[in-house]
Amino acid sequence: MHALLGENGAGKTTLSNILTGLYRPDEGEIRLWGDDVEFHSPRDALDAGIAMVHQHFRLVPPFTVAENVVLGDHRDVGRTFRLHPRAIERRVSELSGRYGMAVDPRARIWQLSLGEQQRVEILKALYKDARILILDEPTAVLTPQEARGLFETIRAMADDGRTVIFISHKLHEVKAVADRVTILRRGRSVATVAASDATPRSLAALMVGREIALGGRARGDREIGESCLELEGVDADGDRGVPAVNDVTLAVRRGEIVAVAGVAGNGQRELAETIAGMRAATDGTIRVAGRALKGGDAREAIGAGVAYVPEDRLGTGVAPGLSIADNVVLKSYRRPPASRGPFLLVRKIRELAVGVMQRYDVRASGPDVPARQLSGGNLQKVVLAREFSGEPVVLVAASPTRGLDVAGIEVVHDYLRDAAERGVGVLLLSEDLDEIRALADRIAVMYEGAIVGERAAETATVEELGLLMAGGEEAR
Repeated sequence: MHALLGENGAGKTTLSNILTGLYRPDEGEIRLWGDDVEFHSPRDALDAGIAMVHQHFRLVPPFTVAENVVLGDHRDVGRTFRLHPRAIERRVSELSGRYGMAVDPRARIWQLSLGEQQRVEILKALYKDARILILDEPTAVLTPQEARGLFETIRAMADDGRTVIFISHKLHEVKAVADRVTILRRGRSVATVAASDATPRSLAALMVGREIALGGRARGDREIGESCLELEGVDADGDRGVPAVNDVTLAVRRGEIVAVAGVAGNGQRELAETIAGMRAATDGTIRVAGRALKGGDAREAIGAGVAYVPEDRLGTGVAPGLSIADNVVLKSYRRPPASRGPFLLVRKIRELAVGVMQRYDVRASGPDVPARQLSGGNLQKVVLAREFSGEPVVLVAASPTRGLDVAGIEVVHDYLRDAAERGVGVLLLSEDLDEIRALADRIAVMYEGAIVGERAAETATVEELGLLMAGGEEAR
Protein backbone atom coordinates (compact mmCIF):
# COMPACT_ATOMS: atom_id res chain seq x y z
CA MET A 1 0.00 0.00 0.00
CA HIS A 2 1.90 2.97 -1.40
CA ALA A 3 0.67 6.53 -0.87
CA LEU A 4 1.23 9.31 -3.38
CA LEU A 5 1.14 12.57 -1.45
CA GLY A 6 1.25 16.15 -2.67
CA GLU A 7 -0.43 19.53 -2.82
CA ASN A 8 -3.26 20.25 -5.23
CA GLY A 9 -1.70 20.61 -8.67
CA ALA A 10 1.49 18.74 -7.69
CA GLY A 11 0.97 16.24 -10.53
CA LYS A 12 -0.51 13.24 -8.67
CA THR A 13 -3.50 12.76 -10.98
CA THR A 14 -1.48 13.55 -14.11
CA LEU A 15 1.07 10.87 -13.21
CA SER A 16 -1.74 8.39 -12.57
CA ASN A 17 -3.34 9.20 -15.92
CA ILE A 18 -0.01 8.33 -17.55
CA LEU A 19 0.15 5.02 -15.68
CA THR A 20 -3.36 4.13 -16.85
CA GLY A 21 -2.92 5.05 -20.51
CA LEU A 22 -5.04 8.21 -20.56
CA TYR A 23 -1.99 10.44 -21.16
CA ARG A 24 1.23 9.71 -23.05
CA PRO A 25 4.52 10.63 -21.34
CA ASP A 26 6.86 13.02 -23.15
CA GLU A 27 9.89 11.06 -21.98
CA GLY A 28 11.01 8.46 -19.46
CA GLU A 29 10.29 4.78 -18.92
CA ILE A 30 7.56 2.74 -17.19
CA ARG A 31 8.45 -0.76 -16.00
CA LEU A 32 5.85 -3.33 -15.00
CA TRP A 33 7.04 -6.53 -13.32
CA GLY A 34 10.56 -5.64 -14.50
CA ASP A 35 9.66 -5.16 -18.18
CA ASP A 36 9.43 -1.88 -20.10
CA VAL A 37 5.84 -1.12 -21.10
CA GLU A 38 4.17 1.51 -23.24
CA PHE A 39 0.44 2.19 -22.97
CA HIS A 40 -1.38 3.68 -25.95
CA SER A 41 -4.83 3.60 -24.36
CA PRO A 42 -6.60 2.73 -21.08
CA ARG A 43 -7.36 -0.67 -22.62
CA ASP A 44 -3.61 -1.43 -22.75
CA ALA A 45 -3.26 -0.56 -19.05
CA LEU A 46 -6.29 -2.66 -18.09
CA ASP A 47 -4.98 -5.62 -20.06
CA ALA A 48 -1.70 -5.21 -18.13
CA GLY A 49 -3.60 -5.30 -14.83
CA ILE A 50 -3.60 -1.58 -13.92
CA ALA A 51 -6.90 0.16 -13.07
CA MET A 52 -7.77 3.51 -11.56
CA VAL A 53 -10.67 4.77 -9.47
CA HIS A 54 -11.01 8.45 -10.36
CA GLN A 55 -11.83 11.21 -7.90
CA HIS A 56 -14.90 12.17 -9.94
CA PHE A 57 -16.81 8.95 -10.54
CA ARG A 58 -17.23 7.65 -14.07
CA LEU A 59 -20.52 5.85 -13.77
CA VAL A 60 -23.67 5.81 -15.90
CA PRO A 61 -26.50 6.86 -13.50
CA PRO A 62 -29.45 5.08 -15.23
CA PHE A 63 -27.56 1.76 -15.41
CA THR A 64 -27.51 -0.83 -12.65
CA VAL A 65 -24.46 -1.62 -10.54
CA ALA A 66 -23.82 -4.81 -12.52
CA GLU A 67 -24.17 -3.02 -15.87
CA ASN A 68 -21.66 -0.36 -14.79
CA VAL A 69 -19.23 -2.97 -13.53
CA VAL A 70 -19.22 -4.89 -16.81
CA LEU A 71 -18.93 -1.81 -19.06
CA GLY A 72 -15.84 -2.10 -21.25
CA ASP A 73 -15.08 -5.68 -20.17
CA HIS A 74 -15.24 -7.72 -23.37
CA ARG A 75 -14.76 -11.06 -21.56
CA ASP A 76 -18.47 -11.35 -20.73
CA VAL A 77 -19.61 -10.83 -24.31
CA GLY A 78 -19.63 -14.01 -26.37
CA ARG A 79 -19.62 -14.43 -30.11
CA THR A 80 -23.33 -13.63 -30.15
CA PHE A 81 -22.63 -10.29 -28.40
CA ARG A 82 -25.05 -11.22 -25.62
CA LEU A 83 -24.49 -10.50 -21.95
CA HIS A 84 -25.27 -12.94 -19.16
CA PRO A 85 -26.73 -10.62 -16.51
CA ARG A 86 -27.39 -13.23 -13.82
CA ALA A 87 -23.82 -14.53 -13.97
CA ILE A 88 -22.49 -10.97 -13.82
CA GLU A 89 -24.68 -10.16 -10.81
CA ARG A 90 -23.48 -13.30 -9.01
CA ARG A 91 -19.85 -12.34 -9.66
CA VAL A 92 -20.44 -8.80 -8.39
CA SER A 93 -22.12 -10.16 -5.26
CA GLU A 94 -19.18 -12.51 -4.63
CA LEU A 95 -16.66 -9.67 -4.94
CA SER A 96 -18.67 -7.30 -2.75
CA GLY A 97 -18.95 -9.96 -0.05
CA ARG A 98 -15.29 -10.94 -0.29
CA TYR A 99 -14.04 -7.37 0.23
CA GLY A 100 -16.78 -6.14 2.56
CA MET A 101 -18.38 -3.72 0.09
CA ALA A 102 -22.10 -4.32 0.42
CA VAL A 103 -23.98 -3.15 -2.67
CA ASP A 104 -27.04 -4.41 -4.55
CA PRO A 105 -25.99 -5.47 -8.09
CA ARG A 106 -29.46 -4.59 -9.43
CA ALA A 107 -29.65 -1.09 -7.88
CA ARG A 108 -29.47 1.91 -10.21
CA ILE A 109 -26.48 4.20 -9.71
CA TRP A 110 -28.66 7.29 -9.15
CA GLN A 111 -30.24 5.50 -6.18
CA LEU A 112 -26.91 5.06 -4.37
CA SER A 113 -25.11 7.31 -1.90
CA LEU A 114 -21.66 8.64 -2.79
CA GLY A 115 -20.08 6.03 -0.55
CA GLU A 116 -21.91 3.23 -2.37
CA GLN A 117 -20.90 4.69 -5.74
CA GLN A 118 -17.29 4.62 -4.55
CA ARG A 119 -17.68 0.88 -3.90
CA VAL A 120 -19.02 0.37 -7.43
CA GLU A 121 -15.94 2.08 -8.88
CA ILE A 122 -13.67 -0.22 -6.90
CA LEU A 123 -15.73 -3.28 -7.87
CA LYS A 124 -15.29 -2.31 -11.53
CA ALA A 125 -11.52 -2.57 -11.11
CA LEU A 126 -11.68 -5.81 -9.11
CA TYR A 127 -14.07 -7.35 -11.64
CA LYS A 128 -11.49 -6.72 -14.35
CA ASP A 129 -8.92 -8.51 -12.14
CA ALA A 130 -6.67 -5.49 -11.70
CA ARG A 131 -3.49 -6.34 -9.79
CA ILE A 132 -2.42 -2.70 -9.39
CA LEU A 133 -5.23 -0.40 -8.25
CA ILE A 134 -4.82 3.40 -8.19
CA LEU A 135 -7.26 5.27 -5.93
CA ASP A 136 -7.38 9.01 -6.64
CA GLU A 137 -8.51 10.96 -3.54
CA PRO A 138 -10.89 8.12 -2.62
CA THR A 139 -12.15 9.70 0.62
CA ALA A 140 -12.89 13.19 -0.76
CA VAL A 141 -16.65 12.53 -0.88
CA LEU A 142 -16.92 10.05 1.99
CA THR A 143 -18.02 10.47 5.57
CA PRO A 144 -15.52 9.43 8.29
CA GLN A 145 -17.46 6.19 8.79
CA GLU A 146 -17.40 5.40 5.06
CA ALA A 147 -13.68 6.25 4.93
CA ARG A 148 -12.93 3.75 7.71
CA GLY A 149 -14.84 1.09 5.76
CA LEU A 150 -12.81 1.93 2.65
CA PHE A 151 -9.54 1.52 4.57
CA GLU A 152 -10.61 -1.97 5.64
CA THR A 153 -11.34 -2.80 1.99
CA ILE A 154 -7.92 -1.50 0.92
CA ARG A 155 -6.20 -3.65 3.55
CA ALA A 156 -8.14 -6.70 2.35
CA MET A 157 -7.01 -6.04 -1.23
CA ALA A 158 -3.38 -5.71 -0.15
CA ASP A 159 -3.65 -8.91 1.90
CA ASP A 160 -4.93 -10.57 -1.28
CA GLY A 161 -1.66 -9.72 -3.04
CA ARG A 162 -2.81 -6.62 -4.89
CA THR A 163 -0.81 -3.40 -5.00
CA VAL A 164 -2.74 -0.29 -3.99
CA ILE A 165 -1.54 3.23 -4.85
CA PHE A 166 -3.42 5.63 -2.61
CA ILE A 167 -3.42 9.26 -3.82
CA SER A 168 -4.20 11.74 -1.08
CA HIS A 169 -3.28 14.98 0.65
CA LYS A 170 -4.74 13.94 4.02
CA LEU A 171 -1.82 13.23 6.28
CA HIS A 172 -3.65 11.21 8.92
CA GLU A 173 -5.11 8.91 6.24
CA VAL A 174 -1.71 8.34 4.69
CA LYS A 175 -0.29 7.45 8.11
CA ALA A 176 -3.19 5.08 8.75
CA VAL A 177 -3.12 3.28 5.39
CA ALA A 178 0.28 3.35 3.70
CA ASP A 179 3.43 1.23 3.98
CA ARG A 180 5.50 3.77 2.06
CA VAL A 181 4.86 7.35 0.92
CA THR A 182 6.15 9.17 -2.16
CA ILE A 183 5.83 12.96 -2.03
CA LEU A 184 5.38 15.06 -5.18
CA ARG A 185 6.01 18.80 -5.26
CA ARG A 186 5.30 20.83 -8.42
CA GLY A 187 5.54 17.78 -10.64
CA ARG A 188 8.71 16.30 -9.14
CA SER A 189 9.28 13.42 -6.76
CA VAL A 190 11.06 14.89 -3.72
CA ALA A 191 11.16 11.89 -1.37
CA THR A 192 9.98 8.35 -0.66
CA VAL A 193 9.77 7.47 3.04
CA ALA A 194 8.41 4.71 5.23
CA ALA A 195 5.04 5.80 6.65
CA SER A 196 6.00 4.44 10.08
CA ASP A 197 9.06 6.72 10.22
CA ALA A 198 7.25 9.89 9.12
CA THR A 199 5.17 12.34 11.13
CA PRO A 200 2.32 14.52 9.85
CA ARG A 201 4.52 17.57 10.34
CA SER A 202 7.46 16.11 8.38
CA LEU A 203 5.17 15.01 5.53
CA ALA A 204 3.54 18.46 5.40
CA ALA A 205 6.96 20.12 5.22
CA LEU A 206 7.97 17.86 2.31
CA MET A 207 4.69 18.62 0.51
CA VAL A 208 4.91 22.41 0.62
CA GLY A 209 8.65 22.93 1.04
CA ARG A 210 8.37 24.71 4.39
CA GLU A 211 7.24 24.14 7.94
CA ILE A 212 3.49 24.49 8.34
CA ALA A 213 1.23 24.72 11.37
CA LEU A 214 -1.16 21.81 11.76
CA GLY A 215 -4.49 22.21 13.54
CA GLY A 216 -4.76 24.43 16.59
CA ARG A 217 -7.36 26.89 17.66
CA ALA A 218 -6.66 30.45 16.57
CA ARG A 219 -9.10 33.29 16.99
CA GLY A 220 -8.56 37.02 17.16
CA ASP A 221 -10.45 39.44 19.35
CA ARG A 222 -13.32 39.79 16.94
CA GLU A 223 -16.18 42.12 17.69
CA ILE A 224 -19.49 40.25 17.51
CA GLY A 225 -22.31 42.44 16.18
CA GLU A 226 -26.03 42.11 15.61
CA SER A 227 -27.70 39.17 13.87
CA CYS A 228 -27.19 39.13 10.12
CA LEU A 229 -28.81 35.74 9.41
CA GLU A 230 -31.91 34.57 11.24
CA LEU A 231 -33.76 31.30 10.64
CA GLU A 232 -37.09 30.78 12.35
CA GLY A 233 -38.91 27.44 12.11
CA VAL A 234 -37.50 26.66 8.65
CA ASP A 235 -38.69 23.47 6.95
CA ALA A 236 -37.63 22.20 3.51
CA ASP A 237 -38.09 19.06 1.42
CA GLY A 238 -35.30 16.98 -0.07
CA ASP A 239 -34.84 15.94 -3.69
CA ARG A 240 -37.31 13.06 -3.34
CA GLY A 241 -40.05 15.25 -1.91
CA VAL A 242 -39.75 14.10 1.71
CA PRO A 243 -38.91 16.50 4.57
CA ALA A 244 -35.17 17.07 4.94
CA VAL A 245 -35.05 20.22 7.13
CA ASN A 246 -37.27 20.20 10.21
CA ASP A 247 -38.15 23.34 12.20
CA VAL A 248 -34.65 24.86 12.19
CA THR A 249 -34.23 28.02 14.26
CA LEU A 250 -30.74 29.51 14.24
CA ALA A 251 -29.05 32.93 14.25
CA VAL A 252 -25.62 34.05 13.03
CA ARG A 253 -24.24 37.42 14.10
CA ARG A 254 -21.82 39.71 12.31
CA GLY A 255 -18.24 38.69 12.97
CA GLU A 256 -19.29 35.27 14.25
CA ILE A 257 -18.51 31.80 12.91
CA VAL A 258 -21.32 29.35 13.65
CA ALA A 259 -20.72 25.73 12.67
CA VAL A 260 -23.37 23.12 11.91
CA ALA A 261 -22.00 19.64 12.60
CA GLY A 262 -23.60 16.39 11.54
CA VAL A 263 -23.13 13.12 9.74
CA ALA A 264 -23.73 13.44 5.99
CA GLY A 265 -27.35 13.05 4.93
CA ASN A 266 -28.95 14.73 7.95
CA GLY A 267 -30.19 17.80 6.09
CA GLN A 268 -27.09 19.99 6.04
CA ARG A 269 -26.98 20.29 2.25
CA GLU A 270 -30.69 21.06 2.02
CA LEU A 271 -30.37 23.70 4.77
CA ALA A 272 -27.49 25.40 2.97
CA GLU A 273 -29.36 25.36 -0.35
CA THR A 274 -32.47 26.81 1.30
CA ILE A 275 -30.50 29.75 2.72
CA ALA A 276 -28.78 30.29 -0.65
CA GLY A 277 -32.13 30.38 -2.47
CA MET A 278 -31.52 27.20 -4.44
CA ARG A 279 -34.26 25.35 -2.60
CA ALA A 280 -37.62 26.76 -1.47
CA ALA A 281 -38.53 26.52 2.21
CA THR A 282 -41.89 24.87 2.86
CA ASP A 283 -42.33 26.79 6.10
CA GLY A 284 -40.57 29.31 8.31
CA THR A 285 -38.73 32.59 7.76
CA ILE A 286 -35.22 33.46 6.57
CA ARG A 287 -33.90 36.99 7.22
CA VAL A 288 -30.62 38.46 6.01
CA ALA A 289 -29.66 41.74 7.69
CA GLY A 290 -33.30 42.13 8.73
CA ARG A 291 -34.63 41.55 5.21
CA ALA A 292 -37.07 38.65 4.86
CA LEU A 293 -36.39 36.52 1.79
CA LYS A 294 -39.19 35.03 -0.26
CA GLY A 295 -37.01 31.97 -0.77
CA GLY A 296 -36.40 29.69 -3.70
CA ASP A 297 -34.67 32.47 -5.66
CA ALA A 298 -30.87 32.35 -5.80
CA ARG A 299 -30.62 35.82 -7.36
CA GLU A 300 -32.65 37.28 -4.48
CA ALA A 301 -30.26 35.67 -1.98
CA ILE A 302 -27.23 37.01 -3.86
CA GLY A 303 -28.76 40.49 -3.90
CA ALA A 304 -29.32 40.29 -0.14
CA GLY A 305 -25.63 39.54 0.40
CA VAL A 306 -25.57 35.74 0.73
CA ALA A 307 -22.42 34.02 -0.55
CA TYR A 308 -22.50 30.24 -0.92
CA VAL A 309 -19.72 27.67 -1.18
CA PRO A 310 -21.51 24.38 -2.03
CA GLU A 311 -20.19 20.96 -1.07
CA ASP A 312 -20.42 19.74 -4.69
CA ARG A 313 -17.86 21.98 -6.33
CA LEU A 314 -18.02 20.36 -9.79
CA GLY A 315 -21.77 19.87 -10.11
CA THR A 316 -22.93 23.05 -8.35
CA GLY A 317 -19.96 25.29 -7.57
CA VAL A 318 -18.77 25.87 -11.14
CA ALA A 319 -19.93 25.59 -14.74
CA PRO A 320 -17.45 22.88 -15.85
CA GLY A 321 -17.51 23.78 -19.54
CA LEU A 322 -16.76 27.47 -18.96
CA SER A 323 -13.31 28.92 -18.44
CA ILE A 324 -11.78 29.92 -15.13
CA ALA A 325 -12.34 33.57 -16.09
CA ASP A 326 -16.03 33.01 -16.82
CA ASN A 327 -16.52 31.15 -13.55
CA VAL A 328 -14.85 33.88 -11.53
CA VAL A 329 -17.44 36.46 -12.72
CA LEU A 330 -20.52 34.21 -12.76
CA LYS A 331 -22.14 36.30 -10.01
CA SER A 332 -20.75 39.70 -10.97
CA TYR A 333 -20.83 39.88 -14.77
CA ARG A 334 -23.90 42.17 -14.73
CA ARG A 335 -21.98 45.09 -13.21
CA PRO A 336 -18.60 46.86 -13.56
CA PRO A 337 -15.77 46.12 -13.87
CA ALA A 338 -16.83 42.90 -15.67
CA SER A 339 -19.29 44.71 -17.94
CA ARG A 340 -20.40 48.09 -19.20
CA GLY A 341 -24.11 48.26 -19.87
CA PRO A 342 -25.11 45.16 -21.86
CA PHE A 343 -21.51 44.44 -22.97
CA LEU A 344 -19.04 42.09 -21.29
CA LEU A 345 -15.49 43.45 -21.04
CA VAL A 346 -13.57 40.31 -21.95
CA ARG A 347 -10.10 41.75 -21.39
CA LYS A 348 -11.06 43.07 -17.97
CA ILE A 349 -12.61 39.71 -17.03
CA ARG A 350 -9.35 37.96 -17.95
CA GLU A 351 -7.37 40.45 -15.85
CA LEU A 352 -9.66 39.81 -12.88
CA ALA A 353 -9.20 36.06 -13.32
CA VAL A 354 -5.39 36.35 -13.52
CA GLY A 355 -5.41 38.33 -10.28
CA VAL A 356 -7.61 35.70 -8.60
CA MET A 357 -5.37 32.86 -9.82
CA GLN A 358 -2.31 34.56 -8.36
CA ARG A 359 -3.97 35.51 -5.06
CA TYR A 360 -5.49 32.06 -4.46
CA ASP A 361 -2.70 30.03 -6.08
CA VAL A 362 -4.98 28.45 -8.70
CA ARG A 363 -2.61 26.30 -10.73
CA ALA A 364 -3.49 26.24 -14.43
CA SER A 365 -1.86 27.38 -17.65
CA GLY A 366 -4.12 30.43 -17.89
CA PRO A 367 -7.56 31.94 -17.27
CA ASP A 368 -9.02 30.41 -20.45
CA VAL A 369 -8.62 26.82 -19.20
CA PRO A 370 -12.04 25.10 -18.79
CA ALA A 371 -12.94 24.52 -15.15
CA ARG A 372 -13.45 20.79 -15.76
CA GLN A 373 -9.71 20.39 -16.42
CA LEU A 374 -8.72 21.64 -12.95
CA SER A 375 -7.89 19.38 -10.03
CA GLY A 376 -10.45 19.15 -7.25
CA GLY A 377 -8.52 21.50 -4.99
CA ASN A 378 -8.02 24.12 -7.69
CA LEU A 379 -11.74 23.97 -8.51
CA GLN A 380 -12.50 24.70 -4.87
CA LYS A 381 -10.13 27.66 -4.90
CA VAL A 382 -11.99 29.16 -7.87
CA VAL A 383 -15.30 28.83 -6.01
CA LEU A 384 -13.88 30.34 -2.84
CA ALA A 385 -12.29 33.22 -4.72
CA ARG A 386 -15.58 34.11 -6.41
CA GLU A 387 -17.59 33.98 -3.18
CA PHE A 388 -15.06 35.78 -0.98
CA SER A 389 -14.65 38.62 -3.49
CA GLY A 390 -18.36 39.49 -3.47
CA GLU A 391 -18.24 41.38 -0.12
CA PRO A 392 -21.02 39.26 1.40
CA VAL A 393 -23.12 39.92 4.50
CA VAL A 394 -23.44 36.18 5.16
CA LEU A 395 -21.13 33.43 3.96
CA VAL A 396 -22.56 29.90 3.89
CA ALA A 397 -19.66 27.47 3.49
CA ALA A 398 -20.43 23.76 3.10
CA SER A 399 -17.33 21.59 3.56
CA PRO A 400 -15.09 24.36 2.16
CA THR A 401 -11.82 22.45 2.66
CA ARG A 402 -12.96 19.12 1.23
CA GLY A 403 -10.39 18.05 -1.34
CA LEU A 404 -7.75 20.60 -0.29
CA ASP A 405 -4.21 19.86 0.84
CA VAL A 406 -2.76 21.06 4.14
CA ALA A 407 -1.53 24.35 2.69
CA GLY A 408 -4.90 24.95 1.00
CA ILE A 409 -6.76 24.19 4.22
CA GLU A 410 -4.58 26.70 6.06
CA VAL A 411 -5.39 29.36 3.44
CA VAL A 412 -9.15 28.67 3.53
CA HIS A 413 -9.23 28.82 7.33
CA ASP A 414 -7.41 32.14 7.21
CA TYR A 415 -9.93 33.50 4.70
CA LEU A 416 -12.86 32.36 6.84
CA ARG A 417 -11.36 34.06 9.88
CA ASP A 418 -10.60 37.20 7.84
CA ALA A 419 -14.21 37.30 6.61
CA ALA A 420 -15.43 37.16 10.21
CA GLU A 421 -12.94 39.88 11.19
CA ARG A 422 -14.49 42.10 8.48
CA GLY A 423 -17.92 41.61 10.06
CA VAL A 424 -19.26 38.85 7.81
CA GLY A 425 -21.46 36.26 9.50
CA VAL A 426 -20.07 32.83 8.62
CA LEU A 427 -22.21 29.67 8.69
CA LEU A 428 -19.87 26.69 8.37
CA LEU A 429 -21.33 23.25 7.59
CA SER A 430 -18.77 20.50 8.03
CA GLU A 431 -18.32 16.88 9.06
CA ASP A 432 -14.76 17.52 10.27
CA LEU A 433 -14.96 18.07 14.02
CA ASP A 434 -11.32 19.18 14.22
CA GLU A 435 -12.02 21.89 11.67
CA ILE A 436 -15.22 22.94 13.43
CA ARG A 437 -13.60 23.18 16.85
CA ALA A 438 -10.66 25.16 15.41
CA LEU A 439 -12.84 27.75 13.67
CA ALA A 440 -16.25 28.08 15.30
CA ASP A 441 -17.50 30.35 18.07
CA ARG A 442 -20.66 28.24 18.45
CA ILE A 443 -21.51 24.73 17.29
CA ALA A 444 -25.01 23.55 16.40
CA VAL A 445 -25.53 19.83 15.79
CA MET A 446 -27.98 18.63 13.15
CA TYR A 447 -29.65 15.22 13.27
CA GLU A 448 -32.46 14.00 11.00
CA GLY A 449 -33.04 17.52 9.70
CA ALA A 450 -33.35 19.24 13.10
CA ILE A 451 -30.99 21.20 15.34
CA VAL A 452 -30.70 18.92 18.35
CA GLY A 453 -28.15 20.81 20.41
CA GLU A 454 -25.95 23.88 20.56
CA ARG A 455 -22.62 24.26 22.37
CA ALA A 456 -19.89 26.85 22.84
CA ALA A 457 -16.90 25.71 20.80
CA GLU A 458 -14.42 26.32 23.63
CA THR A 459 -16.15 23.87 25.97
CA ALA A 460 -17.57 21.28 23.52
CA THR A 461 -15.90 17.88 23.51
CA VAL A 462 -15.63 15.44 20.61
CA GLU A 463 -17.46 12.80 22.64
CA GLU A 464 -20.35 15.16 23.41
CA LEU A 465 -20.67 16.30 19.80
CA GLY A 466 -20.39 12.74 18.52
CA LEU A 467 -23.24 11.65 20.77
CA LEU A 468 -25.45 14.45 19.48
CA MET A 469 -24.51 13.69 15.85
CA ALA A 470 -25.50 10.05 16.34
CA GLY A 471 -28.89 10.97 17.86
CA GLY A 472 -27.90 9.89 21.37
CA GLU A 473 -30.11 10.39 24.40
CA GLU A 474 -28.75 13.88 25.08
CA ALA A 475 -29.92 14.87 21.61
CA ARG A 476 -33.49 14.08 22.64
